[in-house]
Amino acid sequence: MPQSLSKILIHLVFSTKNRANLICPEDGTPLYGYISGILNNRGSPALQIGGCADHVHVLFMLSRTVTISETVEEVKKSSSKWMKADRGVSEFQWQSGYGAFSVSQSAEDDVRKYISSQEEHHKVLSFQEEYRKLLEKYRVPFDEKYVWD
Repeated sequence: MPQSLSKILIHLVFSTKNRANLICPEDGTPLYGYISGILNNRGSPALQIGGCADHVHVLFMLSRTVTISETVEEVKKSSSKWMKADRGVSEFQWQSGYGAFSVSQSAEDDVRKYISSQEEHHKVLSFQEEYRKLLEKYRVPFDEKYVWD
């Protein structure tokens, strides 16, 4: 029987609602582990996860049977519930939108390094500045008034 094979790498970025600083340093690693578990259970293995107090970056391999939007919806819904129930952050919410960018195999290591250096990166750049730069880098047209919530 013929197989359907794929290897599509996605760099996913999303923030907390209104970019609130709700991800405490002690919550980051457990949150990233939880997100990794969600992705792995959906057949979209996590390759690198990192972020800061107000946002998350995820590099993962997209399942060949589940859409990006379905994957992101489950990651955000489940991790938000987990942050409230397990970590006690009752006001926790993710922003409505997200950015998802395709990554070539040749850029995988660079994206992994970029994600792992988020804390250092954000000493000089806000999430909003970073996100605008990503949208420009990947040539994604956007209207500023609809990007933030």
